[in-house]
Amino acid sequence: MALDVPAMTLHVTSVRAENLLKTIRSYLPDYRVAIVEMALDFATEAHQGQLRKSGEPYIEHPIATAEYVAKLRLDATTIAAALLHDVIEDCGIPFDQLEAKFGTEVARLVDGVTKMSRIDMLERPVGTDGQVALADQGGAANQEKAAERAASMRKMFVAMAHDVRVLLIKLADRLHNMLTLKALPSDRQVSIARETLDIYAPLAHRLGMGDLKWRLEDEAFKYLHPREYKQISRMLARKRTEREAYVERCTVTLREALEKAGIQGQITGRAKHLYSIYNKMDRYAQTGRKFSEIYDLIALRVIVETEAESYAALGVVHSLWRPIPGQFDDYIASPKENMYQSLHTSVIGFDGYPLEVQIRTQRMHEIAENGVAHHVSYKEGAPSSDRFEQKMTWLRQLLDWQREMHGDAEYLETIKTDILGDTVFVYTPKGDVIELAKGATPLDFAYRIHTELGHNCVGAAVNGRLVALNTALQNSDTVEIKKSKTGRGPSLDWLNPSLGYLATASAREKVRQWFRRQERTDTIDRGREVLDRTLRHLAVTATEGELARVMGYPSPTDLLEALGRGEVDTQKIADRLSVSPAAPAVLPEAPAKPPSKEDATTGLVVMGTNNVLTKVARCCSPVYGDEIVGYLTRGRGVSVHRENCPNIRNEDEPERLIEVAWGHAENRLPVRVRMDAYDRVGLLRDITSVVSGERVNIHSISSEEQPGGRCVVALTVYTTGIDQLSRLFAKLGTVRGVTNVTRTSLVDRKPRGALGAVAGESKLRAILEP
Repeated sequence: MALDVPAMTLHVTSVRAENLLKTIRSYLPDYRVAIVEMALDFATEAHQGQLRKSGEPYIEHPIATAEYVAKLRLDATTIAAALLHDVIEDCGIPFDQLEAKFGTEVARLVDGVTKMSRIDMLERPVGTDGQVALADQGGAANQEKAAERAASMRKMFVAMAHDVRVLLIKLADRLHNMLTLKALPSDRQVSIARETLDIYAPLAHRLGMGDLKWRLEDEAFKYLHPREYKQISRMLARKRTEREAYVERCTVTLREALEKAGIQGQITGRAKHLYSIYNKMDRYAQTGRKFSEIYDLIALRVIVETEAESYAALGVVHSLWRPIPGQFDDYIASPKENMYQSLHTSVIGFDGYPLEVQIRTQRMHEIAENGVAHHVSYKEGAPSSDRFEQKMTWLRQLLDWQREMHGDAEYLETIKTDILGDTVFVYTPKGDVIELAKGATPLDFAYRIHTELGHNCVGAAVNGRLVALNTALQNSDTVEIKKSKTGRGPSLDWLNPSLGYLATASAREKVRQWFRRQERTDTIDRGREVLDRTLRHLAVTATEGELARVMGYPSPTDLLEALGRGEVDTQKIADRLSVSPAAPAVLPEAPAKPPSKEDATTGLVVMGTNNVLTKVARCCSPVYGDEIVGYLTRGRGVSVHRENCPNIRNEDEPERLIEVAWGHAENRLPVRVRMDAYDRVGLLRDITSVVSGERVNIHSISSEEQPGGRCVVALTVYTTGIDQLSRLFAKLGTVRGVTNVTRTSLVDRKPRGALGAVAGESKLRAILEP
């Protein structure tokens, strides 16, 4: 049945089609325009009678997509593919028919975009705040869907790496979808907006397409955080007149100064994008800084003719206004990997307001706005460029990872951290710029340069100073790697996320590959050493067989081999040993005796009863995540012990043992930690620095000298549970001079073993009933 489409809507479609043809006729020869016209006719016929959710003819969408691609002045092949990008998926047109009519190149581009579009159909679970995960979903069905999604996304990235025009079309397609998103149900709006922010906006940034990136981010922001979007919009609108007057004042002053210096420049006020303001406000709020301290909320952009004039204009700006220390970046001398070039400086402008100024040439500006699409490689009949190919090495990296990595989720995780995440720019000693994921370390840098350099890294210097290998790199750092003279290979500790040695998934995968190549017996021995150390740290008694079952491995050998290869880290073991809270905490309404501050355990559930006072036993000091059991005392509620507590094992009245479970992990519970170490100046300082760095509160600390220049350091800390305790122990084990870290009883104030056996019924009762 024919659909009744309003005449006005058909007129709009006709106007949009004419605008598209007018744009391409301005730069394409007639014989290439004919290809686009043929594709437009074909798409119009294929989508005949189809409507979008908004009620407009479906052909509006491919024409709008092609319009954006044409504004980038791309070739006829790309524009034709943009017009046809939905005919395979939505109209049932076979690949062979497209290939016969438009050629192999157009057909392959359309097929590539179709594969990317199919990923949008794989729905992801969405929380109340719109947060979604690209992998790691709970439950068998969600895990299956996550695996399917990871496999599909892997195909998408590989298709994109073979021909970046596939991504250019998809980005234009996504932009128009975001502009018309209001026609969809709210859950779909949130899902598509989150995907846009997680995947497509970062990809636009990677391609250097700044204009498209901020448009995608602002549209996604509107649906993900509608309240904050409206707040910032209103705030900017209220101060718009004041802001425009200030920008005009700065513009006139700077223009006059540039003319006096003989520099012809185009000066414009640059509007800060809403999502960028939101991110900056959030970061500033975390550090207690005010909104007025966002330096580039008010900004000027200066476009000059030559690179030399860019630096001359910078001198003029600094002569007019005082520069803010640490707020200058030279991306002309050191371009970003997405080809972006510009000078950035922040100054104190009129009336003490901060002002950012960007200075660049016209060519740099075009690249900054359109990135890869501006490059001659994608213009009609233009040759390629070695410099451009060098800047697009990250695309080839996708193909390298495709060959190296067997797991789809692993491949996707690498792209998420190394390609789509936030970045920092650091320098090699020769001055080359290296782009790394935010939080990357000198080890990540070493593996980025060369795999063997990473394997044999023994030290690093940042800005001329020796630093730890897990030091987070900052923008503009210069990094030098110290290499071992003999092949030594990586350490398993580098794969421990609690220690923070590696932030990039690609570097972690290279370390795992090295361990996979080692002898199996050595791998098992290494895994057993890791497991023994972990259980000793957590004071957990369990056999290798029990742990293998908990971790889902068919045999202890398989678990040990996985540990030895670095496929399982100690944090995962701690997480699996933790008890997942399955019921809400039951709080006592009127306890007979208020628990002390140290022993309060309002997050414990006594099975089968309410309003029971619970107290943590000091003999074994259980924390959230430990396997626990309750002991019913006489008149003082339930004393909670770890299941492997020796006093519980020796209990001769088993009827007084009752089942208890952890409720919410809101409370912090005391834990006694013992460290054996070689005494040195600064040891306690380094230990307390590590503890405070993990946001763990220290209740008390003491040290005791031992023969041979050794010492024992004991401290009581308040922890949220066994997972935090595992991270803390891992970090403490890296402190210079510390040889062993163990968990002891709160009543054990002397070196390990001082508690000894409990003699007699009275002593046992004293411990079981704190």
